[in-house]
Amino acid sequence: MFAREAMNMNKIVREHYPVSKLPEDLRQGIDPDGKVTVTVVAEVNEARPEHVATLEEIFARRRPPYRSVEEIDAAIRAERDAWDR
Repeated sequence: MFAREAMNMNKIVREHYPVSKLPEDLRQGIDPDGKVTVTVVAEVNEARPEHVATLEEIFARRRPPYRSVEEIDAAIRAERDAWDR
């Protein structure tokens, strides 16, 4: 085991990792007998959804009861009146 290993879901950190264990392309320009700190961070693949719903599609999927603006205003007023009691 190395002196310190830290790990979470998207990142791994290894301190005092032997340069000799690194892949060849990562060893270039570093003392082969030395030690390094290696940090690996997973890249997040933020793929876009195949279809993004429009407002019209969202409204079409809503479920009853449908209320008018007046009914919604009346419900809010009734709720406010209840606070004053």
